[in-house]
Amino acid sequence: MKKIVLLGLLSVMFVSCNTPKKQKHKKFTIVCTTTMITDLVKILGGDAVEVQGMMGAGVDPHLYKASAGDLKKLTDADVIVYNGLHLEGKLVDVFDKMNQIGKKTIAVGSLLPKEKIIHSQMFASAHDPHIWFSIDNWKMIAEQLVKKLSDINPENSDIYEKNGKEYVQELQALKQEIAKSIAVLSKEKRILVTAHDAFSYFGKEFDFEVVGLQGLSTATEAGVKDVQRISDFIIRHQIKAVFIESSVPKRTVKALQAAVKSKGQEVNIGGELFSDALGNPSEKTGSYVGMYRYNVATIVNALK
Repeated sequence: MKKIVLLGLLSVMFVSCNTPKKQKHKKFTIVCTTTMITDLVKILGGDAVEVQGMMGAGVDPHLYKASAGDLKKLTDADVIVYNGLHLEGKLVDVFDKMNQIGKKTIAVGSLLPKEKIIHSQMFASAHDPHIWFSIDNWKMIAEQLVKKLSDINPENSDIYEKNGKEYVQELQALKQEIAKSIAVLSKEKRILVTAHDAFSYFGKEFDFEVVGLQGLSTATEAGVKDVQRISDFIIRHQIKAVFIESSVPKRTVKALQAAVKSKGQEVNIGGELFSDALGNPSEKTGSYVGMYRYNVATIVNALK
């Protein structure tokens, strides 16, 4: 019933938004779902476009449901940019409806070659959607998004291309910086235990073993067996610290810490990582580059 009401509201809003009326000239408008995508598109478009984000700091995209205000943003937008790969699992019907009514949409997950996406039978799309944790992936997405936006909005193509080249250079420098930071950790210390399985791309790119209490989606709760299994893993590998996440409740990691203690060992909470959402826009973690630096510094400081 909720789905019918939502799609019905969307249809009414679309008709209303397409009713002829006098409008002032407005900037090309791009609506983005996650904070990472909003940050990227703002960098590419600069002052030439209006970028609106649906999700804010600390918001979990796996569980996010569209509000009436979101639907208005989407129907008013010139183009919609979202992650895809079922990250925004509760918005799939909304995106399908947008495509049906001819709205231009870009799923950044579709901009990557299939071999760059981690396959997983444990997720709805059979792929790990946390593609932004590979800096190489994010560079490629930036380059391909420049092309897509330039095709849709050629008036601003020079701006997209200029900003895109500068940002790709910044990401290349970021990867070199991160590699140097991580080099202080020996191979046996590169084990990352987090609240949910969001860091596999990071692990693949920087040679970490990654273990998540919950699966790829936070919609899947960790059970007692998961806590016991991973507590045994922590003790066996003498792991110093585990990590909570800004967009995931802390209780499962706290339960894991308690389970380790009950077996006569100690494991620290190494800090809070930003996984499915950036930090507040006014803080360093409010950008992709700032978030990545912060996460790596937190991980290295806790594990070294």
